[in-house]
Amino acid sequence: MLTKDKVKELIDHMPDTFSVDDVVEEIILLQKIEIARKQVQDGDFLTEDELDAEIAKWN
Repeated sequence: MLTKDKVKELIDHMPDTFSVDDVVEEIILLQKIEIARKQVQDGDFLTEDELDAEIAKWN
């Protein structure tokens, strides 16, 4: 979950001028990173070996 503080920090690290598209892209990226961190914390991910096994099923 994003917080105001995280978004404010993101904006503080951006250049003085930026487009709305730039800030939206950065917020989306930040959100995806936060989701991935939560998934790792919850153990909701595949190991490299598990991923290799899944990919092998595609062939």
